[in-house]
Amino acid sequence: MRDVTPVPALHRRSFLKYTGALGAAAAVTSTLSACSAGPESTNETDDGNGKGGLETLTAVIGYGNDQSWDPLMTASAFSMAANHHIYEGLLDTDPITREPYPALATAIPADLSATTWQFTLRDGAKWHDGKPVTADDVVFTFGRVLDPDTQTLAKNFFGSWLKEVRKVDDQSVELVLKFPFPEGAPRLTLAKIMPKHVYEQPGALDEAAKGKAVGSGPYRQTAHHPKSNTTFEAYDGYNGPRKATFKKMNWLSIVDAAPRVAKISGGSAGAQISDNIPYANIDQLTKDGLTVEGGAGMNHLFLLFNTAHKPFDDVRVRQALHYAIDTEKMISAALRGHGKPATSYLNEGNPTYRKAKTVYAYDPDKAKQLLADAGVSGLKVNLMAVNVSWIVDCLPTIKASWDAIGVQTTLEPQETAALFTKLDQKQDFQVVAAASNPNQFGLDADLIMHYNYGPGNTWMRYARWEDSSEAKALFKMMDQATREPDAEKKKQMTQEYIDVVAENAVIYPVVHNELMTAWDPKKITGIRPQPYPGINVLQAKPAAG
Repeated sequence: MRDVTPVPALHRRSFLKYTGALGAAAAVTSTLSACSAGPESTNETDDGNGKGGLETLTAVIGYGNDQSWDPLMTASAFSMAANHHIYEGLLDTDPITREPYPALATAIPADLSATTWQFTLRDGAKWHDGKPVTADDVVFTFGRVLDPDTQTLAKNFFGSWLKEVRKVDDQSVELVLKFPFPEGAPRLTLAKIMPKHVYEQPGALDEAAKGKAVGSGPYRQTAHHPKSNTTFEAYDGYNGPRKATFKKMNWLSIVDAAPRVAKISGGSAGAQISDNIPYANIDQLTKDGLTVEGGAGMNHLFLLFNTAHKPFDDVRVRQALHYAIDTEKMISAALRGHGKPATSYLNEGNPTYRKAKTVYAYDPDKAKQLLADAGVSGLKVNLMAVNVSWIVDCLPTIKASWDAIGVQTTLEPQETAALFTKLDQKQDFQVVAAASNPNQFGLDADLIMHYNYGPGNTWMRYARWEDSSEAKALFKMMDQATREPDAEKKKQMTQEYIDVVAENAVIYPVVHNELMTAWDPKKITGIRPQPYPGINVLQAKPAAG
């Protein structure tokens, strides 16, 4: 008789305290090494053998580093990208194709249409503190994901189809599904396995939110400085499929565009790679010898409405503000042509894409009529926004567009962590403009839509919409589509409920844009730019000196 241990129930954790969906500001804790110091200097370029090889990779991330690092809670671009280098899932996915490959597990289940998947853990896998990875760690991790009294972001991606995770023996586990769901395999990378002996200790999950990271991946965290940088070094005990190719890494958080570009520019550049390259700097960086490439995907500017704040409870008002935006001007002026007006919640390249029945083409006259039909005049809007550089570039177009239809608009850009702290604290607001890219989590439409929509979803709580009759009907449609085994029928059902999402425009994209990455090909090779924030250097390596 095999020892089959069920997932334990865990105590309630505070989901909103640190994350919301993008995370609240997190102060560094004394438990992290070197945390009281300033950023470390890591501009080493010689391999010690006189060959000029790159020993330390310095990267620039154009997003904040002061949000949650808990891999089951965070949607932070910085920490999600970093965690892919620190932690492992049972399966992980290629950053571009999103095809799953064995990580902590030794193989992908042969039959993904089965309702039980068994995994054997990689022999000799160790945590960064030297202790072995066991099935208990897997059960602990999925216990957090599936526990009904614990709210994690990961629950949005697993709760609908995964029933339980059971220990078979010290080196193997079983995942029991509620129904056949082959799409679940790539999602296992979103359940990064965490060491039970570390994170079951009192206060340890709070420390994870603040930046502590102990994984089994090829790089271990050596220091974490919110607001500035995080450092890594290759983990000698790693025996998995994608080994570290740099001895050390230093990832700098530089949200403002000008200093971010300066850090990677010129003969004295202090970094070899940067994401979130401003469109205005592409030509100059290319002339300087850098490679600048991008990827079009789900990245978008979206509007989030507080439906508990009148008049935004009226769908006509929400629609009016979307119709009023001159998206072509935004794409031309702010995005330098690197974007498209949203014609669905999904981007046009998504396999499930179909033009929505409601498309918010620029139509200021229709916007005015909708406001009149809603009995709204003299509307004043305070538009809160994240300070991501390309979002800030888009804000003047929104203001000019809304002002032009008689909606007096005040712009209030601010740090991402500060904005979402206000939302987590349930402070009143009218409209938020922010950047999002569910492709950080995957490509399948079911996953993407459950990121923003679904019962108990954090974004729905922000919007104060989940208790409406429209929302309840939508959630039912989403659940039916998730459970549909026929792929074509599932696609059609998904497209139909996306039409409902488009019509209601509670959380909805304005434009989808291309993200640009720049790197020095004389220093690093094997870079594949992502169509979502962050970088992945697990298959990159130093250029030959």
